[in-house]
Amino acid sequence: MSTNSQRDYYEVLGVPRDADQKTIKEVFRSLALRYHPDRNKEPGAEERFKEIAEAYAVLSDPKKRAEYDSGGFSRVADFSHEDLFGGINFEDIFSGLGFDFDSGGGGLFDRVFRRRPAGPPQGENIEVKLDVTLERVLAGGEETVSFTRTGICPVCHGSGAKPGTEPLPCKACKGQGRIISSQRKGAITFQQITTCPACHGRGVIIESPCPNCGERGKVEQEESLSVKIPVGVEEGTALRIPGRGLPSREPGGIPGDLFVVVRTAPDSRFKRIGADLWRDDTIEVADAVLGTTKEVAALDGPVKVTVLPGTQPGTVLRLRGKGLPEFGDGARGNLYLRVQVHIPERLSAEELRLYEQLRAISAKNR
Repeated sequence: MSTNSQRDYYEVLGVPRDADQKTIKEVFRSLALRYHPDRNKEPGAEERFKEIAEAYAVLSDPKKRAEYDSGGFSRVADFSHEDLFGGINFEDIFSGLGFDFDSGGGGLFDRVFRRRPAGPPQGENIEVKLDVTLERVLAGGEETVSFTRTGICPVCHGSGAKPGTEPLPCKACKGQGRIISSQRKGAITFQQITTCPACHGRGVIIESPCPNCGERGKVEQEESLSVKIPVGVEEGTALRIPGRGLPSREPGGIPGDLFVVVRTAPDSRFKRIGADLWRDDTIEVADAVLGTTKEVAALDGPVKVTVLPGTQPGTVLRLRGKGLPEFGDGARGNLYLRVQVHIPERLSAEELRLYEQLRAISAKNR
């Protein structure tokens, strides 16, 4: 476990020392969602997430918490990854949010707190953008994302050779992919290592290239998959799909991951600011002066709004709970209506006469 900063666990979560388990769980959930490495790409987010998770792992367990309260860090310093997180059901805490919080089997905690064993490098990650409607943000659900990635050639199965043939070991480098030449100067021997010019570093010669991939062993392919959009997903959230990135450059390596960055599609009706929605609504001069009740569009259906007498242009009306859901919370943001007043450009003779009478009355009352 981490011992770098030694910051008090209660301070890390921002809870008092007598906080109950429900409070600790709710605070952890909120902070973990904020600093989850798959959705927060700011520098330091992953380290902050580790700190938060470690604090929760200790304070959420009555026995570990008692040890910490009585003896501080020294009483919990020897806990391993399994000791800390093995008994916590993170899937239950974060269920339905579309993020990888699994504490085992290669999930987030495995990636963050364990070092990957030595071996071939992992393939590169792929990042794609996905525009979703406000209705999808409101209700959540499935969306299809399409992307291009390099995959194993289905014809030669990655060998690069025409079906029915096999790559042959390069005679020039004896299958090493490189040529080593030595030169002795006095008591010192110099070695020069160069890429084999015959096989270009592959270690094999392909006499009959695969007609589908041209001996590359890999092809660009279009793929589509369905991703789960969490209710209230925040702007710029990155959803991680493990193993759907580029393949490793070396045999035996695991592929990278696919990150789907969620953006809100432009909407002519509303402007999104966090969980709140804004829209302009125009009323007539008479309604601004006398007040009125009118029906306006909200995201989940029309709603009646009362405009008070004497409402000025630019006045903002708040409709509580008519915005978007707060991510991971369930509470709804607000819908804000910015009132615009329509000034008529052309008046009938009767309207002109009445406005002149109104101006005369107003002048008398000043």
